[in-house]
Amino acid sequence: MNKTELVAAIAEESGLTKADAGRALDATVSTITKAMSSGDSVAIIGFGTFKVGDRAARTGRNPQTGAEMQIPAARVPKFAAGKGLKEAVNK
Repeated sequence: MNKTELVAAIAEESGLTKADAGRALDATVSTITKAMSSGDSVAIIGFGTFKVGDRAARTGRNPQTGAEMQIPAARVPKFAAGKGLKEAVNK
């Protein structure tokens, strides 16, 4: 499912127009992104939790040359599925 299909499904499920559903989806994604960029987590009960994790610096290898290289530390987005989502997927 791509964004256009998701917007259409949201509009049908909620009774909103596709334009309103698109703005609602964009606002939701923007709000989650802003919260995560400031280090906060976003928990949606029954769906899951969006959070920021830390990945330590490490030494990697260039697969073409075999040369060692340093991979810097980074903050990475993570998603942990909630109980309701897990149950729905496993039905």
